[in-house]
Amino acid sequence: MEGGCRCGSVRWRIEGERIPRTYACHCLDCQTWSGSAFSQQAIVARERFECIGKVGQFDLPSSDGNRISNQFACPACFTRLYNTNTSRPGLVAIRAGTFDDSHQLTVVAHIWTKRKQPWLTIDERYPSWPEGAPQAELFRLIDAPVAGLSRK
Repeated sequence: MEGGCRCGSVRWRIEGERIPRTYACHCLDCQTWSGSAFSQQAIVARERFECIGKVGQFDLPSSDGNRISNQFACPACFTRLYNTNTSRPGLVAIRAGTFDDSHQLTVVAHIWTKRKQPWLTIDERYPSWPEGAPQAELFRLIDAPVAGLSRK
């Protein structure tokens, strides 16, 4: 699976047998960063991810100072491509809109729904949380690679 920025200066690819499942985050930061009602991302193991091309990086510390989110974007067109986070070592969160086949992605969970836009209706078949989801449960739903978690 492959993807990249809008101008084509940066491309990425992941190894895998299927397109990853994604989640939607409705927090205010994600609304601001995406310029939309929510952000959608897939989490994959860092060793399965390869980025080709030069990316710009900016680091955002959390308000409690316990983690840092490293944001990676194309320096030419400023497309936000992916991020890493000190609370999720060895993992990469890829922005869903940067997948070449983004139309094939499935959202299987929603977080920070207390901040969702009032006009947006979330399908009740999918789990959602008013704030952040328990990491083990969210990662099980999206089939994210986490040591010690089973893949049932």
